[in-house]
Amino acid sequence: MSDACIVVSTLSFAWPDGTPVFDGLSVTVPGGRTGLVAPNGAGKSTLLKLVAGALTPSDGSVSVDGVLGYLPQDLPLTADLTVAEVLGVAAVLRAIAAVESGDVDEEHFTVIGTDWDLEERTRAQLDRLGLGDLALDRTLDTLSGGQIISLGLGAQLLKQPDVLLLDEPTNNLDLEARHRLYSVLDDWRGCLLVVSHDRALLDRMDRIAELDGGEIRFYGGNFSEYEEAVAAEREVAEKNIRSAEQEVKREKREMQQARERAARRASNAQKNLSNAGLPRIFAGNMKRNAEVSAAKADGTHANRLSAAKTRLDNAERALKDEQKISLELPQTAVPAGRTLFLGTGIRVRELFNGVDLAVRGPERIALAAPNGAGKSTLLRVVHGSLLPDSGEVKRADGRVAYLSQRLDLLDDARTVAENLAAFAPAMPPAERMNLLARFLFRGTRAHLPVGVLSGGERLRATLACVLFAEPAPQLLLLDEPTNNLDLVSAGQLESALNAYQGAFVVVSHDERFLSEVKIDRWLRLDNGKLLEGRHA
Repeated sequence: MSDACIVVSTLSFAWPDGTPVFDGLSVTVPGGRTGLVAPNGAGKSTLLKLVAGALTPSDGSVSVDGVLGYLPQDLPLTADLTVAEVLGVAAVLRAIAAVESGDVDEEHFTVIGTDWDLEERTRAQLDRLGLGDLALDRTLDTLSGGQIISLGLGAQLLKQPDVLLLDEPTNNLDLEARHRLYSVLDDWRGCLLVVSHDRALLDRMDRIAELDGGEIRFYGGNFSEYEEAVAAEREVAEKNIRSAEQEVKREKREMQQARERAARRASNAQKNLSNAGLPRIFAGNMKRNAEVSAAKADGTHANRLSAAKTRLDNAERALKDEQKISLELPQTAVPAGRTLFLGTGIRVRELFNGVDLAVRGPERIALAAPNGAGKSTLLRVVHGSLLPDSGEVKRADGRVAYLSQRLDLLDDARTVAENLAAFAPAMPPAERMNLLARFLFRGTRAHLPVGVLSGGERLRATLACVLFAEPAPQLLLLDEPTNNLDLVSAGQLESALNAYQGAFVVVSHDERFLSEVKIDRWLRLDNGKLLEGRHA
């Protein structure tokens, strides 16, 4: 394989309504591991689809060096497909079975080709992905979302691709499955281009490709090194802005001073001419000459001021908007040790067999478990939106908020401002607008219907409504809150949770996120029991 595994030349693409995504994008992706990062909606998934051929550009071309494997974010799979069919090995395995049973039809040998060891290779691949116990005739409707993602990855790896495109491959994977994925990719030697918000995965990359404004810029090193480089660039940009601002002020001051000097000279010259009794025509000529000289000087200063303003504009454009949320949430404070939830002997279908759980303020609890173990179900029991089959449950005064994976707490038809008014009716309108501005809904953005918001915007709107509800919650329940969030939005969530003074229980497989929000208690669901400890 050559050093350039993907070559994109003057690629353009727009959605059917005319909304442009790329306009003349040219980029060459080298071999090795590349992480592609950008805010939600910038076109990361669209670019992968264009490279994979799932979308057709309106102009330009894409070339890939070798066999391509592509794992999309949403797998287009139906529930009745078998594991063998998803892996693309069903036809060959049927042909091998037919030959082994004595059927020597030439067509079977054509189907098999050189893949006589395909079942062994398939089993080995499934083992590496933690799916070794799956029967090849098992259907997808019996698998968890995380198992399906791992199965989809296995299907691509069995193609033995030279170039592998992965779009959010760790979504819906539990911690064990994520670490198996990391191990598989660590051992893989092809060309990898991955879109991900998983910082642990991005820290395994050789380089980071940043998609911004329809252009791609490469940074050598992993994601942590990329963050350091961006921070250094920001520091330089801020310094350049301060310098340019001072230059603009200086040019304005000097321009005003020059105008005042010209006005004084003109005034003094007029007085001197009158006192000297010079002819009117001579006095007029001198006045016009003075005016021309003053205009030239004014024009010179105006040009210098314009140039200074241009430098300031350029410096400001170079400064990336971090869009940080800065909050104080004293109204969410809960006394230390106060019991917010107490459940004993909780049973829900076959998931829990007598679970006991106590949540006291202001604990920060992480709830871990393999996919399908019942984490979301337990959160719904704590919230009260699901009644257990048996057991005793007690809650505090109802100040509990639940943010599901779907972020469906708000009314999609109402604007962001209208939703906040519904949650905080006593808050003055001006204060509501100031609050929304702190959540980065400024101006007309506060009046957009929630239904048109991106995932990150919906999260910010939901947080604003929940954290400033009347009364404010003292217990937050969060179910995979960073799924499908871009890295900026994940950072905003971390900022909000670190300002929150109540208790929360969070289900997440994002280890970096969990470390940032300072978890102080770990719980794990295991075979229907709730155990203390991160790896209980």
